[in-house]
Amino acid sequence: MAVDDSTLKYRALTEISEAFLGSRDCDALIRSLWDSLRKLIRFDFLLLMLIDEATRRVRIETIAGKVPVGASAGQDYPLEGGPSEVVWETQQPLYIPDTAIDTRFRPDLVQDMQRNQLRSGLWFPLTTVRQRLGSMVFASHDVDPYSAEDRELMQHAARQVAIAVENALAFEEINALRQRVEGEKVYLEEEIRSEYRFGEIIGTSSALRHVLEQIQTAAPTDSTVLIQGETGTGKELVARAVHQLSHRSHGTFVKLNCSAIPAGLLESEMFGHEKGAFTGALSQRLGRVELAHKGTLFLDEVADLPLELQPKLLRVLQDGQFERLGNSRTLTSQFRLIAATNRDLRELASEQQFRTDLYYRLNIFPITVPALRERREDIPLLTRYFVQDFATRMRKRIDSIPAEAMDSLVNYAWPGNVRELRNVIERSVILTSGTRLQIPKDALSQPLSEPATILRMTDAERRHILEALNASNWVVGGRNGAANLLGLKRSTLQSRMERLGIRRRYFVN
Repeated sequence: MAVDDSTLKYRALTEISEAFLGSRDCDALIRSLWDSLRKLIRFDFLLLMLIDEATRRVRIETIAGKVPVGASAGQDYPLEGGPSEVVWETQQPLYIPDTAIDTRFRPDLVQDMQRNQLRSGLWFPLTTVRQRLGSMVFASHDVDPYSAEDRELMQHAARQVAIAVENALAFEEINALRQRVEGEKVYLEEEIRSEYRFGEIIGTSSALRHVLEQIQTAAPTDSTVLIQGETGTGKELVARAVHQLSHRSHGTFVKLNCSAIPAGLLESEMFGHEKGAFTGALSQRLGRVELAHKGTLFLDEVADLPLELQPKLLRVLQDGQFERLGNSRTLTSQFRLIAATNRDLRELASEQQFRTDLYYRLNIFPITVPALRERREDIPLLTRYFVQDFATRMRKRIDSIPAEAMDSLVNYAWPGNVRELRNVIERSVILTSGTRLQIPKDALSQPLSEPATILRMTDAERRHILEALNASNWVVGGRNGAANLLGLKRSTLQSRMERLGIRRRYFVN
């Protein structure tokens, strides 16, 4: 017994409904639709187009059939001037029986249609009771191939597709959120195991108070902060303080040390990768940029970021867009960037070792963390804090610190800054047998009175300028001013003072 056309169409719609019920993937949805309708209707390829109303751009989510030349999933282009815009605005199907005689659309789209021999197309709005998603396109190499019955069947299918796509996108969103939460959990567990902390920011010196004032000024904004200072000065503590005082404090503080990860793996760590993106990529992994969404991304040692990655960082700073390795789909992340370095980025940029445009993007609000030798009055406070902390951990009782021991700590140059002080105190607490702190004789191998070569060039320059300013009672210009004492122009001295972060609150011992 022959099966009539209406029965075949009913079976096709039943197959589509059953396939859509269990599908959570847009590619699978369109393949199912292709397989079911191709038996009844003559078309050459099927496209699922999703529209971002905020950016007014349309993206090819997936394609089935004979893929047009130059078209690929993930490709996007402006909504204006195309059939998808007409469907989006009118929320009505759009049938173009012959594209060769239709003059309503942008020239570049017409050229694409001609190049791919797209002679006719039927656009349906993908709309549910909750939202507008985009459009679905049935395209053919033939002129006016669809009967009224064909178009009616396609419209029934499009209504089911809209609901199925909405469910699939919701599932993807839930799955992405689950992966992000899991990624944050793994990341935070790693931080708890490996994070090196100094404790709170401790000190009352004028140099440190200036840093705290800058933190309070920068934190409420969403601007990029560049933290400069020698190794071990506590740049990460400053970054965490900026995060905690910002409106993003409820989000995650995500750290990435650009010098601690091989250059070949740094892009994956930053932007993530898909399963199979490279040898060893056994599963999908979210990058630090994605984990920092609605939080703060802290790039430590940013001067060591490879040149080939710097344009990608610049892009994500400008528009929040990036792609995981192995996936062409554009993702977005809205985060606040804090960068840190112990090198002179301006000098690196002038030597073309760091992108100038990225340097200017990072240097919006610079904070210079002073070296420990520049805030010696904080050393006793830090010492007592570390002694108490380590003694408690090691279940020891240390009641006092000999005056000669404290003097040696205050007068030491501390090339390793607070980190070195912490390590010296930890070792001292371990070796202390009584209740008075005992500092090993070899712990402070380079006293301040010995070679000044331990000071970096910038530190020596800062001290030299400060001595001249103190001698001139902080008068910069004029016959008795610091600029004249140094043999410099007033403008040159002011420029150097700005570069070195010298202000009236600095002092010389």
